[in-house]
Amino acid sequence: MRSWREGAERLRAAGVASPDADARLLLAHVLEVPLLRLPIAGEPDAEQRAAYVALIERRAAREPLQHLTGTAPFRRVELAVGPGVFVPRPETELLAGWAVAQAQSVRDADGRDPVVVDLGTGSGAIARAVVDEVEGVRVHAVEVDEAAHAWAGRNLAGTGVDLRLGDLAEAFGDLDGEVDVVVSNPPYIPTTAWESVAPEARDHDPATALWSGEDGLDAIRAVERRAAALLRPGGVVGVEHADAQGEAAPAVLAATGRWAEVRDHDDLAGRARFVTARLVRRDVPGGAAEEG
Repeated sequence: MRSWREGAERLRAAGVASPDADARLLLAHVLEVPLLRLPIAGEPDAEQRAAYVALIERRAAREPLQHLTGTAPFRRVELAVGPGVFVPRPETELLAGWAVAQAQSVRDADGRDPVVVDLGTGSGAIARAVVDEVEGVRVHAVEVDEAAHAWAGRNLAGTGVDLRLGDLAEAFGDLDGEVDVVVSNPPYIPTTAWESVAPEARDHDPATALWSGEDGLDAIRAVERRAAALLRPGGVVGVEHADAQGEAAPAVLAATGRWAEVRDHDDLAGRARFVTARLVRRDVPGGAAEEG
């Protein structure tokens, strides 16, 4: 299709990482056809072509593809996304899948409804995936950024998820000691790494979803502390991190002495992507410790 080829060439010249795929998706979006039917959809009319060219120019300026289409696929669901919320990445689907499996194992082993907390839910992607895939699960999610929280509210409406506005480091004190699975995709980019971040993320994702101190581990440290309070003894935590943090992120958990089975996991490209661990010592008020 001539329009698609022209769009792809424009995106390639602008340095977009996936020009062919993005041009196809935008053309299918304008024509309102499934991607698989695009080859037989025919060329756009004049009005559709003008809309397509406008979208191609916005993508060439490195506006995120998902902001242009208004949606982002995530496991079995479609999420609404746009300015003000972190666009969920495909690699995070693996962390969500781990959380689904852990919640399901609680249900299978104990015959009770598992309790899952999503710290820093962003668009609500992980929370939505878990509640979509695990029967009877009770999911709680928190987001500190008001704009992102509004997007999460849209994506989690009608699901039964307990969504709150607040800081992940202090959230859900009413659930301390009652949670089976804590999952988080927190900010993890060092503030010193500004130049290395793609414009789509650096210029469009919320700062609260990206930056996390000089070493990128500040939020992961906060998740570790909060998870240790929230989880039942024997409960599990899973936290996403940058591929360069495959040793540093697990070390955050291992250094506290609260966790066993600290293990890092690769994404489908073989890059270090998220760390998981099981709580063996839960700190409780008064300086005591509960073993599990």
